[in-house]
Amino acid sequence: MTRVRSMEPDDWIDVERIYAQGIEDGEATFETAAPTWEAFDAGKLAQGRLVAEDDLGVVVGWAAASAVSSRPVYAGVVEHSIYVDRRARGRGIGRALLLAFVDAAEEAGFWTIQSSVFPENIASLRIHEDAGFRAVGRRERIARARIGARAGEWRDTVLIERRSARNGVD
Repeated sequence: MTRVRSMEPDDWIDVERIYAQGIEDGEATFETAAPTWEAFDAGKLAQGRLVAEDDLGVVVGWAAASAVSSRPVYAGVVEHSIYVDRRARGRGIGRALLLAFVDAAEEAGFWTIQSSVFPENIASLRIHEDAGFRAVGRRERIARARIGARAGEWRDTVLIERRSARNGVD
């Protein structure tokens, strides 16, 4: 049974390890190194910082979001990330984190959640669609991969979003 809870600073060692796996696997991000705790903490919103624990209390995934803009008109729009430990993938942890994140975003008053997903990451696209996200468009050759099996390749991303049915509606 997966338990999702708020992320604490003491979780950073596990969050960083899982982040580094996502970078190394090359199907989650264009980043080439995990940030420091200080950079992560400064760049991620307090709302929706979550971790998933397995039955033994080991952190096996995390979710967090950043503001898409500092402009007040975009205060309710966030870009989220979800990472799952490679040994725990396929067990519903990403889905549990996503659903908990959506609930936290709703409670925080956000009206749009967005993300960019590699089109090859079918599992991520599927769980997002099941959670009410839609593809807005494909960003072709948006950046060149710098590490991993696809180093040097131009990569596309699919821009996805979920609009709240209760926030940002008049």
